[in-house]
Amino acid sequence: MTNIQIRAARREDLRQLDELMYQLHDHHHKASPEFFKTASDIEQEKSIARYLDDPECLLYVAVVGEANIIGFISGHFCELISTVSKPLPMGNIDEFFVVEKYRQSGVAQSLFKHIESILFDYGVQQIFVEVWAFNQVGQSFYQKMGFNPHIHWLRKSLV
Repeated sequence: MTNIQIRAARREDLRQLDELMYQLHDHHHKASPEFFKTASDIEQEKSIARYLDDPECLLYVAVVGEANIIGFISGHFCELISTVSKPLPMGNIDEFFVVEKYRQSGVAQSLFKHIESILFDYGVQQIFVEVWAFNQVGQSFYQKMGFNPHIHWLRKSLV
């Protein structure tokens, strides 16, 4: 495997990150067009730059060479507060993508382990992630990383 560096994202990474976000959202739209907007529509509504501007957000990139970004992971800090459960400092994985050529090479694990250690250092006690039912690869990855089902969201179409 090529020498991969994991580091915090920077402003100068935004062009490449926007391209990778487009690929991620395009994948979701193609997998489930009845639920997901097109990548172009999403691109108009949200930018990954928001992670650089919010101190509660994290954004890390996997880089090959000087500046070739081949993957990224984003997340944020939150606290589980509900009427039935105790408050709990949590972290959330929001967006996660690795360029296809670099999948199955340890890049995803490296990115995940990095953000996991940062969250742990900040006192997070649990991490949660939402994975769509069609994303069997994502579900398998998170299970390998130690995730267990927490809440089952079910959907029923009435049309």
